[in-house]
Amino acid sequence: MTRFALTYEFDGTPFQGLQRQKHGPTVQQAMEEALFKVTGEELTLLSSGRTDAGVHAMAMVSHVDIEKDLTPFRLMEAVNAHLRPNPIGVNHCEIVSEDWHSRFSCLGRRYLYRIACRRAPLALAKKRAWQVPANLDADAMQRAAQALVGRHDFTTFRSTICQAKDPVKTLDRLDVEQVDGLFGPEIHIHAEARSFLHHQVRSMVGCLKLVGQGTWEEARITTALEARDRQALGMNAPPHGLYFVEALYPEGQK
Repeated sequence: MTRFALTYEFDGTPFQGLQRQKHGPTVQQAMEEALFKVTGEELTLLSSGRTDAGVHAMAMVSHVDIEKDLTPFRLMEAVNAHLRPNPIGVNHCEIVSEDWHSRFSCLGRRYLYRIACRRAPLALAKKRAWQVPANLDADAMQRAAQALVGRHDFTTFRSTICQAKDPVKTLDRLDVEQVDGLFGPEIHIHAEARSFLHHQVRSMVGCLKLVGQGTWEEARITTALEARDRQALGMNAPPHGLYFVEALYPEGQK
């Protein structure tokens, strides 16, 4: 039995999220079906994170245990061939130790949220960013975001169906910047933590957008956080602007 770590990107538009479920196609289902065609084995893919329906990934990391004798390159090439036409691409594959785990060995996760500030409809970037037809104050958003960095009770920014036992999380980074995107000005929001609550990033982004457009004062982010009440949330950003960027592991373990 060999444990393989797979790093892959996907467009979340046609999927009901990463994790396999009863209703609708998922990334896990597509990956496991491709792996079965390559190995003939009923395999379970275990991943470093989860994504909601419509959320994308630049470098999701998963692992799987395979009995068939395969090299990492051969496995990667074969899986990619059988994934077509699903918008998933495995870009790295390696053998890892049997005690390495894509989820439990992970030290942190990084996310990116893209907001496209333009009035014209998105054509090439449709379902790849949240379109807001007005400029946003990135500096105000950055200042407000810093109130969320650190260890807090994030109940306000947590989905009502979140299954985490504890709403207390440590947010290591939440930075906002304005960039010149390929299709016009964009606001990029970078979030990093060991783990996140369900909808936490999207909920934080939604409230920061209200700050950026002047609907909320900067201090209201702190007020919402301290309320520890989902009713204090301003809004939840849509899923299609969110990207799982990277899973972080101890140096030399992967």
